[in-house]
Amino acid sequence: MMPRMDDSANWLSAEQQQIWRSWLSGVARINQHLDADLRRRGLDLAEYEILVALSEAEGRRLRMSDLAQQVHQSRSRLTHAIARLEQRGIVRRTSANDDRRGVYAHLTEAGFAVLEAAAPSHVNAVRDIFVDRADPEDFRALGRIMQQVLEEHV
Repeated sequence: MMPRMDDSANWLSAEQQQIWRSWLSGVARINQHLDADLRRRGLDLAEYEILVALSEAEGRRLRMSDLAQQVHQSRSRLTHAIARLEQRGIVRRTSANDDRRGVYAHLTEAGFAVLEAAAPSHVNAVRDIFVDRADPEDFRALGRIMQQVLEEHV
């Protein structure tokens, strides 16, 4: 049985639907490509994003709650990822001095070295799968669209 179509919906045109589905499939393929590249270096894409966020933070540390927001992971998923990284000496956790419930994730020197070693290959993979495939004006237009999404749908 076919679902009833809601007449109040502003349905996508055939072209818009095709572009939207291409977008979804493309994002999935990009993430798979980047994850596969990073796994050859002992990280996955989510772990790499954690290391980048910590490397860019003051003192190379962030509250776990802030880190979860920044890398778009649930607190539970982030906790598991941090535990794996901590076992490898890449990250360490400490309690916040000002808040007993607060926990900080710190990027260790060993972790920074792992990030530095993985970054050149990752940048090349990003260029290969995405950046170098786009016309520069299309790339800028996509950046403007994504910025609008980020600003309007917080």
